[in-house]
Amino acid sequence: MNRFVQYIRQLSSARYLVFVVALSACHPEFDPKLYPQPEQLFAVGLKEYNLKHWENAVQAFDQLTRFLPARDPLLPLSYFYLGKAQDKGGDHLLAAQSFAHVAESFPEDSLAPRALLSGGQSYAAMWQKPQLTPEYGQFALSTLQSLLALYPDSPLVPAAQKEIARIDGLLAEKDYETGHHYLKRHAYDSAIIYFKDVLRLHPDTPAARKASLQLYDAYTVIKYTDDARDLCQTMLKTYPHDQEVIARCGSGSSAAASTPHT
Repeated sequence: MNRFVQYIRQLSSARYLVFVVALSACHPEFDPKLYPQPEQLFAVGLKEYNLKHWENAVQAFDQLTRFLPARDPLLPLSYFYLGKAQDKGGDHLLAAQSFAHVAESFPEDSLAPRALLSGGQSYAAMWQKPQLTPEYGQFALSTLQSLLALYPDSPLVPAAQKEIARIDGLLAEKDYETGHHYLKRHAYDSAIIYFKDVLRLHPDTPAARKASLQLYDAYTVIKYTDDARDLCQTMLKTYPHDQEVIARCGSGSSAAASTPHT
């Protein structure tokens, strides 16, 4: 009986192997070398991209970037679609590098502003939470700001500004959370450094208001009276109807000696 069961299993395994081989024959592995003409390979790569076959598209466009002449009009397009396929496939860092090549090597090409936007978005995709190391967020910010500086009339400027505001908010939140961490542990000098960084580097973010309030609390605890008074004057101008600001600063003539809200 055991031999019979073993025979059936072996037979099933053999049939499965035949099925896999047949399936491979129907769907052969993509090979960009089968398309020696650049125009043909580009068309095939674009087809693979539209079919969401990201790995195949990456192979096609990568092959083109390696062998196309520097002045070939397909070269910037190939780098751009290489970046798009890499990004779709989850290789955000490689995508950002491909997009950067378009912007740096072909700054006069109409694709350059779009490559900067896409590159910034690829960097941003690697930094979505404020508690993570902000290196890629800063790369994203720098890339998007380059778009604004180099192509101020581009129709992509509003999209870049929106993404910049989002990333700036995350960077501000990271500094605020670090400052709040120190404040809770009564490390007031360290907390002050981070809260002031929020106000200096990210003044237009939601975190700036929170940082202002907690900076005031830190000043009050360590009796930096002049600094607290100056900060109150700024807060009352910036947030004239904010109840938490009024509770701390009173009428605005001087910094109120209220209990800090830690």
